[in-house]
Amino acid sequence: MKQEKIGVIGAMAPEVELLHNHMHVEKETVISGMTFWEGDLEGTPLVLVQSGIGKVNAAICAEILILEFGITHLLNTGIAGSLDDDIHIGDIVISTDALQHDMNVTALGYEPGEIPLIGTLAFPSDESFRKRTVDAAKLAVSDVQIFEGRVVSGDQFISDQTTKDRLREQFGGRCAEMEGAAIAQAAYINHIPFVIVRSISDNANDETGKEYEEIELEASARSSRLTAEILKSFAE
Repeated sequence: MKQEKIGVIGAMAPEVELLHNHMHVEKETVISGMTFWEGDLEGTPLVLVQSGIGKVNAAICAEILILEFGITHLLNTGIAGSLDDDIHIGDIVISTDALQHDMNVTALGYEPGEIPLIGTLAFPSDESFRKRTVDAAKLAVSDVQIFEGRVVSGDQFISDQTTKDRLREQFGGRCAEMEGAAIAQAAYINHIPFVIVRSISDNANDETGKEYEEIELEASARSSRLTAEILKSFAE
C-alpha cells in the first residue's frame, strides 16, 4: 500500500506560514515560481505550498503536487466569505463538494457552473477524508461552529450582497473563495481524494472590505490549526 503523503495548498502567505514554521522541512523545491516544502508535520509526510490567488494558480499547483511529488491526498486550507446567514465570521466550512461559479456554458445546454465534458456539475470531496476532517475540527476549533457544504469558487472577490445572494440561491454555496474548486477539479480528474477547509473571514457583502482586513490573520491561523490536527490524524 502506498504511504500516505498529503499535499497542502494555501493561496496566501498567512494561510501557510504557521504550518511551515511548525513542520520539519527536508527539502525545498521551486517549480513554476511556487516553493514546495517537503517534510512532515505531526508525524505525517506532506508537501506544503503557497499557490498564489486564483483558479489558474491553484490548478497548476495541484497538478504539480500530483505529478511531481506523488501526493495521495489534497488538502486546501485558507479563508472564505460566508454565503449563509447561519455561518459567521470565525466559523469553519468543510467541503462536501466544490463548484466553479463563474463557469457558464449555458448557451450550449450545460448547467450554470458545469464544465463541459467533465461529467459532473460539482466535484465531490472524498467521504472518508471529509469525515476525518470533521472529527479533527471538533478537536482543533471547538470554540466555533463547524459546517459541511458546497464551496463555490471563482476569479472574483465577493463583496456585495446581490452577488452573495445569487451564489447562495443559484448554486447552494455555503462559502465563496477563489481556489478550491480548481484544486477539486485537478483532484477529480487524477482520482486523488481532496477536501477544502475554509475559515470564514467575512460575510461577502458590502461590509466585506473592513471585515476582511481585521479578521484575515485570525481566520488563517484557525484554518492552520485545523490543518495540523487533520495531519495528526493520518499519523495515528
